[in-house]
Amino acid sequence: MLNFNNVTVRLGGVTIIDGARAALPPGSKVGLIGRNGAGKSTLMKVIAGMLDPDDGSVDIPRDSKLGYIAQEAPAGAITPIESVLAADEERAALLEESETTEDAERIGAIHERLNVIEAHSAPARAAKILTGLGFDEQAQSQPMDNFSGGWRMRVALAALLFSRPDVLLLDEPSNHLDLEATLWLENFLIGYPATLLVVSHERDLLNNVVDHILHLQGGKTTLYIGGYDAFEKQRAERQAQMASAREKQIAQREKLQSFVDRWGAKAHSAKQAQSRVKALARMQPIAEAIDDPTLSFHFPSPAELKPPLLSLENAAVGYNDIAILKQLNLRLDPSDRMALLGRNGNGKTTLARLLASQLPAMEGALAKSGKLSIGYFTQYQVEELDVDDTPLEHMTRLMRDAKPGGVRAQLGRFGFSGDKATVKVGKLSGGERARLALALITRDAPHLLILDEPTNHLDVDAREALVHALNEFGGAVVMVSHDRHMLELTADRLILVDDGKAVEYSGTLDDYTDMVLGKNKENNKAAIKGMSNKGMSSKISSSNRKEDRRIAAEKRKQVTLFRKAITANEKKMEQLAAEISLIDLAMFDPSKAETQYAEMAMSDLMKLRSDKQNMLDESEASWLDASDKLEQLT
Repeated sequence: MLNFNNVTVRLGGVTIIDGARAALPPGSKVGLIGRNGAGKSTLMKVIAGMLDPDDGSVDIPRDSKLGYIAQEAPAGAITPIESVLAADEERAALLEESETTEDAERIGAIHERLNVIEAHSAPARAAKILTGLGFDEQAQSQPMDNFSGGWRMRVALAALLFSRPDVLLLDEPSNHLDLEATLWLENFLIGYPATLLVVSHERDLLNNVVDHILHLQGGKTTLYIGGYDAFEKQRAERQAQMASAREKQIAQREKLQSFVDRWGAKAHSAKQAQSRVKALARMQPIAEAIDDPTLSFHFPSPAELKPPLLSLENAAVGYNDIAILKQLNLRLDPSDRMALLGRNGNGKTTLARLLASQLPAMEGALAKSGKLSIGYFTQYQVEELDVDDTPLEHMTRLMRDAKPGGVRAQLGRFGFSGDKATVKVGKLSGGERARLALALITRDAPHLLILDEPTNHLDVDAREALVHALNEFGGAVVMVSHDRHMLELTADRLILVDDGKAVEYSGTLDDYTDMVLGKNKENNKAAIKGMSNKGMSSKISSSNRKEDRRIAAEKRKQVTLFRKAITANEKKMEQLAAEISLIDLAMFDPSKAETQYAEMAMSDLMKLRSDKQNMLDESEASWLDASDKLEQLT
């Protein structure tokens, strides 16, 4: 069992972890979650022994092997397969000793131990892990210096998985992975036979892999049974209970305070008053649920354009006169929600850059609407933000002709209201920087959003907010993402980028998952019609696609209408309730009545109150109807 005992960590004088306690069952798979900056990575480093807590301790079963991903990716002339095999230190040491020792008895003991740890199957196991993470046979034998930092981190992950620790610690393992590798990793972790603690913002991974959720908030940890959906349900129930308890506590405090105020100076009741003063002092206030403004995403909807927004006809695109993708035939309409699938290196980003007009078509034709405006998001934009400038300064430079109120309004759509707009970018979290980059690219209400891995720096709650924002957006969207949950809820079309082509995939995302994992091969043959040894045909029923897009667009329109109806009725209900309260005040305490009610007769006040109550009842009925219909659609 892995135990946290009152763990407290302070960094730079700031308390990050504050008396965290938890007992993780042996062999459990636990998802460590929390908002960006909550201290998840700090807690992982404490568990891994890389950081000493200021107070408390972490207890790990004796003789347990603990595995935590290397901070620096391997480099040099060593190959990925060699790097992974070297992670099994016992095997490597035994093999080296077997080459040098001349003691026959020791040689026998070495080979016996090698058999016990299945050293003979290690190369095949290492190759299987590397293949799952995207390295083909040729790539496995290339020097590490040939790979980018992201691919080298994949090797570090492969080495950790290969070493099979008793306690496996993973801190956002899918950050450097594409969708295909993320699916493989999820499948691998489902069958992992030892204790797993994983920091992840992938909702599907948290639902499919883990059996417990450890929630870190305010420096405290709370352990929940089940995956992420079960956690959300339990958290909602817990928050409702806390809200109810808080209301009761407030009423109790008011009652006690009223007694103290009334009788504190009276000699005959001074003792009882003092007792209530002590009771007030002992009463710990229950925290109010905080509405977090950083979960705000709202893309300004563009002006309408006639379809198509753009189209490709037998186009090719690449670099340095070498085509990466050929025979591209694609049409994008204003209502489209398109996801690009395929392993990293197959050309998804290249296609995205072609659609964004950052790369020219080497062959064929790219036609687009003359008024088309495009917002293109990449991780490079997040990294290139000026750390010495504020969000307000960044936005002001780009919206030169806008009034200060307009600049502030655009920032407010993404949670940068008030003082948050004037915080230096260098002090913002990765998720906040990603939101700022999204705010910057959508300042002109683009007709087309192209998002290349927009969720990398976002926590689970922020990703959910992004999903809602995309579904409410009035333009077209093209996405590259390894977040399956987001793709399932937002994408209407799937484009498979593979073997130098980009073709429509007619199956579902579940079908694609099965194909990646080698399941339901017959279904996937049907999903990819006309597949040949060299590639896949782009032929698919255009009438079916058009009808699917029409249905999806109509659904988005209805969702938007119901959301607006809900918001409008909520505001109306709030206003009517306030008016009724003022009328009640005028009826029962005329001396405190507002001017507009002070001179009204009681009969008129009663009639006015009845009319307002009827309007409130009607607004509540409309709110409930819109809420029910929205729930059916989503």
